[in-house]
Amino acid sequence: MELTEIGNIRLYNQQISGTPFTSAQEIVSWLGAIQAQDFAMGNWAIGVRLPNSTEAQIEAALNEGKILRTHILRPTWHFVSAEDIYPLLALSAPQIKSVMKPWLKKLELTDALIAKSNAVLEKALAQAECLTREALAAELRQSGIITDNNRASLLLMHAEQDAIICSGPVQKNKQTYALLAKRVPQKQSLTRAETLAKLANTYFLSHGPATVQDFAWWSGLPITDARKALEAVKANFIAETINAGTYWFSPAVANFTSKPTCPYFLPAFDEFIISYKDRTAVLLSEYHKKAISNNGLFRPMVVTDGKVTGLWKRTINKDTAIIETEFFDKPTTNNISLLQQAAQKYSSFLQKNPDIQF
Repeated sequence: MELTEIGNIRLYNQQISGTPFTSAQEIVSWLGAIQAQDFAMGNWAIGVRLPNSTEAQIEAALNEGKILRTHILRPTWHFVSAEDIYPLLALSAPQIKSVMKPWLKKLELTDALIAKSNAVLEKALAQAECLTREALAAELRQSGIITDNNRASLLLMHAEQDAIICSGPVQKNKQTYALLAKRVPQKQSLTRAETLAKLANTYFLSHGPATVQDFAWWSGLPITDARKALEAVKANFIAETINAGTYWFSPAVANFTSKPTCPYFLPAFDEFIISYKDRTAVLLSEYHKKAISNNGLFRPMVVTDGKVTGLWKRTINKDTAIIETEFFDKPTTNNISLLQQAAQKYSSFLQKNPDIQF
């Protein structure tokens, strides 16, 4: 296998170039988790992998609790399947809480104050199906808890790590929170070793070819735990050394040679880019600063033949999705038609008329 072949294999494994799945929950479960701090782009991260789906269908899965949006793995928002949330929280919460400690200390959010906050949030959500962030912050203030300077966000995030709250249904275009125990009744839990092994198996199956360093980055695990997890499942995978890196992948793609016939308009923070520590297999170094800002903003990208070939942005009006493109190299006349078709998939997902600008 050559480094240049990795991108197309990842497109296949990540269900971008084709999928047997028919539901949003299946896509999220297959990938393990999908980064989703940008809610609309997170929806498209599922939609681009689910042909003929609409944003309304993805939001319906979220509203029904089949998919949840919470801080998990790395300390940022992710979509996760309801069936996976408890074991993943048990695995990643200690690490996320450790990352949060300096922020909590700076804002004088003590263990006692966090416990009080958790109790207030639990009581408020026991009396309501769901509440917005603003409503929960008001409940905290009424109980004498200061919520300014990002305190409310940290207290809500900590309550997520304590498995008290999670995302609720969207109401009037606003995100809400709900009690996790009401949304997803807890089943028999896995051991930590079982969860580590399952997560590693999921990652290398759905994201391979990838290195153990990639897995550690994506999962937020210390490298020692990442190596233990890989060791537990490595019999399921093939390892190949490419440019001094050891890449693991499923035997099912050992002889993979297929190339996608169309480009893809991938969302900001898509798993195809963000879920690897080393992105050189799909993003040339000279374009890195264009695609990823210095403060870690991963822009929406156009991917052609397994490589990032440009960027795009959208402006949504009442009836129209305006899609503006910026390519690293000017596309050929033959490619323009394919790019138009790819961009139209996004406007169709939004159920808007397309206005594609090259």
